[in-house]
Amino acid sequence: MRKEVKQAIAGLIMVSPSFLLLLIIVVIPIVQSLISSLGNDSGGYDLSRYQFLFTDKGMRSNIIFTIKVTLLSCALVLLVSYSMALYIRFSSGKLVDWIRKTYMIPLFIPGVIATYGLMNLLGNHGWLARLLMPLGIVLPRIIFDEKGIIIANLWFNIPFATMLLSSALAGIPASIIESARDMGAGKLRIFLRFIFPLSYKTFLVALTFVFMGVIGSFTAPFLLGANSPQMLGVSKQQVFGVFQEREQAAAMAFFTIL
Repeated sequence: MRKEVKQAIAGLIMVSPSFLLLLIIVVIPIVQSLISSLGNDSGGYDLSRYQFLFTDKGMRSNIIFTIKVTLLSCALVLLVSYSMALYIRFSSGKLVDWIRKTYMIPLFIPGVIATYGLMNLLGNHGWLARLLMPLGIVLPRIIFDEKGIIIANLWFNIPFATMLLSSALAGIPASIIESARDMGAGKLRIFLRFIFPLSYKTFLVALTFVFMGVIGSFTAPFLLGANSPQMLGVSKQQVFGVFQEREQAAAMAFFTIL
């Protein structure tokens, strides 16, 4: 047997445990969800469950609300994370050192605890509202509103996105930036022509992870969101657990996967 064939077989053997795990916990449940979502009340198979997603007024508003919150969260997370990563990469001083040491802290705080902390901070009777009351400042409604969900998404996703983008920016050679400055390029031109093109792949990876995390989130939307409209994660739980409509929940799950 040739050496190349042996190496290929050895490679397949080494990756097979990971592939089997992926098959069992991801691929098979997705296929089961698809099959279940095609079932109808008469025992046959059709697309009525998916038709309901777009014809029911409440379900349609949930989808639009989910997409809106997801897009806003992704835009804000990446704006803040990229700005922070740029500041960490190209600045120095005590403030930069302090940011480097603290920006990862939210990753180590459980989601439920962080969510309840935001409720105590930003609620209508939270301690921030009580501090501002003597000044005559009234906080707008944040908790049980889309603003609360977006703020929670910022808390959960900024550290991870900043970490990814910082690693990409750290890999940009300083000589490229210095050469561009020597040629008279301004900060904006350096960013558009050198920094972003050299880091946009990591930017897309960060965008993908943030998008997937937000669109499939449950804890923050469940505790901080309004009763209507709802994020799809909360709506799926209601359809499956409260209304006991397994096929419709499966259709919502597969739609989210797509």
